[in-house]
Amino acid sequence: MKYTYTEKKDTRSGFGAGLAELADTNPNVVALCADLIGSLKMEKFIEKAPERFFQTGIAEANMMGLAAGLTINGKIPFAGTFANFATSRVYDQIRQSIAYSNKNVKIAASHAGVTLGEDGATHQVLEDIGMMKMLPGMTVINPCDYNQTKAATLAAAEHEGPVYLRFGRPVVPVFIPEDMPFEIGKGILLQEGTDVTIVATGHLVWESLLAVEELEKEGISCEVINIHTIKPLDEEIILKSVEKTGKLVSAEEHNFLGGLGESIAGMLSRRRPTPQEFVAVHDTFGESGTPAQLMKKYEIDAEAVVKAVKKIIERTK
Repeated sequence: MKYTYTEKKDTRSGFGAGLAELADTNPNVVALCADLIGSLKMEKFIEKAPERFFQTGIAEANMMGLAAGLTINGKIPFAGTFANFATSRVYDQIRQSIAYSNKNVKIAASHAGVTLGEDGATHQVLEDIGMMKMLPGMTVINPCDYNQTKAATLAAAEHEGPVYLRFGRPVVPVFIPEDMPFEIGKGILLQEGTDVTIVATGHLVWESLLAVEELEKEGISCEVINIHTIKPLDEEIILKSVEKTGKLVSAEEHNFLGGLGESIAGMLSRRRPTPQEFVAVHDTFGESGTPAQLMKKYEIDAEAVVKAVKKIIERTK
């Protein structure tokens, strides 16, 4: 299938749209924010359900504790802030009050990865997937565009248990059909191919599709899988693909340590050893710049995917 787009939107707006819909459809959903209402696109939810919104101020640890407490009476809290502050700053509270206690909290983490852009390294978290996937019972979701982020938000509300929902700041192509089913823990085969399996998540899904177009011109056939749920990982869709292609490239906007690629490598080592290349940030912090500049510098764009595919083909000849 050929994927195209007619508009670009930020994935955080997809979260905002999903949350606004939940204001109408699920009276148990409440929202908390650490002084970033505009950044998290929570305005519509507040308009519709002001009595179900809690502004905690710049007190993220307190916000996580409040969210955990709200679940005791059956509420479904979405606690929102920048991904860096939603993980690194409050890991103890998440571990103890949410994960260990198995509270039904949804951590809404915006502005993830280097595509946060000009705010620089202190705000560009590249370790969050690893931190959150290591917590027992935590579901980790990283959708790829506006439509998928909205669908993921709705699915997170229905899921019983803690969820880490990761999304971003920049406008990116909207290419996933609005009516495409979203099932937590089930990857999506976007394109069939025979030579190499590309498993991508988040912003790197579109970049991978762009890469495939270039590779097709050179006669290289790639299978593309969208892994929106990093934990639990859909092992079967990956295994089925590598049985055919025999090689895999993982692509993500995260440190290669602890991310999607590492989860895949661990699974393959146990179930079907397969050559793999990683498109990811290589154990470094980010810096200030535009999203496009940073994706190019840290080699997490379409060009980097093309290079990784060619590299794995060459080394497996």
